Order: sequence, then structure tokens, then C-alpha cells
Amino acid sequence: MNILIDDRQSVMEIRDDVYDLLEQVVKRSIELEGLEPDIEVSIILIDNEQIKELNRDFRGIDRETDVLSFPAIDYESDEGEPVEDINMDTGDLILGDIAISVEKAAQQAEEYGHSFYREMGFLTVHGMFHLLGYDHEDEEEATIMRQREEMVLSSLGLERE
Repeated sequence: MNILIDDRQSVMEIRDDVYDLLEQVVKRSIELEGLEPDIEVSIILIDNEQIKELNRDFRGIDRETDVLSFPAIDYESDEGEPVEDINMDTGDLILGDIAISVEKAAQQAEEYGHSFYREMGFLTVHGMFHLLGYDHEDEEEATIMRQREEMVLSSLGLERE
């Protein structure tokens, strides 16, 4: 399993335990889905201005958000089967990229009354399940996705506070 974490923000210093948590969340999400561990995921830590720019450029929404996911797998391909991207150097299946605004995560942690650590875990698992093909466009999909997310978080001791 290849988990790449790139801290591109300067708003706050990220402690090592947060980096460890992000890796644990990715690994636990893969385990829960019963996937082989030969995967690659990139997590980019950015600030509000950077995520606003990504949101505008890729989704046409000119405002900041907390997390964006960029799946490398096309789950809705014309062939009927997911189209996968393989890292030719490692042979790993590339799931995609997750961009998290640590600035927004800190704001939301305070707003929701829980730790920054838990918020980062939630945003990572939310991004992971988008990379794995889950969505929340309707109530049924949202319920399934939320249940999967909570299973991962609770297995790591990150229940809602």
C-alpha cells in the first residue's frame, strides 16, 4: 500500500499522530471493502484558498469546502466495467487523490465541538469512500456511505463525540 501525504499549506503545523491517523483511515477503509492492499492514494493537505481554487476549477463552485476527491477509477465507463489506473513502476492500483483543507477542518472541529484529529479522520474517510465509488447524491446512497464511514471511524476509536 502506497499512501502519499503532501502538506502544501502553511496555516498550521500538522503533528505526526495526524499523519499516522490518515494512513490508518486509508488502510482500514481498504480492509473494510475487502480490497487487496496493492493500492496507491495521495492525500494533499491545503488551506482554504487552495481548496477554493480547486473547487472552482474542477467543480465550477467558487467557494471553499472541506474535502475534495479525485478518483482515478472511472466507475461509470462506457464498457460497463470500471476503468482502472495502474502505477507502472509499482503495479499498485491508483485510487486517486484526496484534497483536505486543514484550515476548514480546524474551523469545523471547533464548530462541531470535537477534536481536529477526529475531523481529519472523518474528512479522510469521506474522501476515501468517494475514491471507492460511493456517493451521497440521494438519501439511500448517503445512508450507505455514512454507515461505511462510521464503521471505519468507530474501529479507530473515533466515534462522534
